[in-house]
Amino acid sequence: MNKDFTVLSAIIKKRRSIKPALFNGNNIPDEEISELLALADWAPTHTFSEPWRFIVFGGEKVAAFSRQHALLYRQHTAPEKFMQSKYDSIIANGERSSHMIVCIMKRSNEKIPAMEELAAVSCAMQNILLGAAALDIAVLWSTGGMILSEAMKAHFNLQGEDLIPGILFLGKTDEQVEGKRRIPLTEKITWEK
Repeated sequence: MNKDFTVLSAIIKKRRSIKPALFNGNNIPDEEISELLALADWAPTHTFSEPWRFIVFGGEKVAAFSRQHALLYRQHTAPEKFMQSKYDSIIANGERSSHMIVCIMKRSNEKIPAMEELAAVSCAMQNILLGAAALDIAVLWSTGGMILSEAMKAHFNLQGEDLIPGILFLGKTDEQVEGKRRIPLTEKITWEK
């Protein structure tokens, strides 16, 4: 195999979702976060619409946003559905995270199907995940809490078909997380020759 493919294959296979509860609280230099965002900017995009937008929280702003997120959950959840453990978990996600990146799909060209724009933003997010794996940065792509809600969209003044496909929690960890696949690859592929 070609050397570039071997390196890329190793990084892809190394990438793991790691929950903030396993982060050790160590900080990531802002320069490394900037490098990850530069990788995101190279995602494929239809007609160069580049629909990805990122709001980066670092330092004390991470915990502050997590508290705001928890408050949104409390305000927009019926009392009979409110779970204190979920509220606490939303706050806890920001306590050990070095940075949080709110990933946004910003619709700018109605001629392009929204699904294509969402796919482009997802690719940008995957570029961040792969870059983080190469830098030994732990990441969780989260859609929990209020992330997918209209209340969160309003919090960030998003309009119409704009979306938040997820928030990336970034940190450092001392844990080793093993990868696995539940369905054999051969069951997911059909060759037509």
